[in-house]
Amino acid sequence: MGKAVYPGSFDPVTNGHLDIIDRASKVFEHLIVAVLENPRKSAMFSMDERVKMLNSIVDQYDNVEVDFYEGLLVEYVQKRNFSIIIKGLRAISDFEFEFQMALVNRKLNRNVETMFMMTNNMYSFVSSSIVKEVAGYGGDIRDLVPPQVYQMIREKFALNSRNV
Repeated sequence: MGKAVYPGSFDPVTNGHLDIIDRASKVFEHLIVAVLENPRKSAMFSMDERVKMLNSIVDQYDNVEVDFYEGLLVEYVQKRNFSIIIKGLRAISDFEFEFQMALVNRKLNRNVETMFMMTNNMYSFVSSSIVKEVAGYGGDIRDLVPPQVYQMIREKFALNSRNV
């Protein structure tokens, strides 16, 4: 079924993100996981670190690539000659925001469709923000992130003189 883009800040990548990547890779012939630079958020990991993080995770998939972008998502999607955006949803609050964004994207480019995927209920409470907060207080995040990401978070917090 064609090609799709799964965008996000992925700061850091969680098991919830990986769940969506895994499932979307089975539905679409080609999936781009696109890391966005979001000026509204202060990133813990640099763009290069997030791309490296994702590449270490998606190397098991033949049909998934990692890319990055700045600016409007619909412009990126059009530039890459894709027409489907995948958005993962954890809760109703996610839907409200993502629904609004999908309508704006559709207004900007009527050829772009947004498809929503519900995350596995095991990860419905997991967000990058929660992972960073728990890690910042030294909590155990091993069940919330892939092993490669866990190691990168440990290294990041070790540089900041914190324990994870």
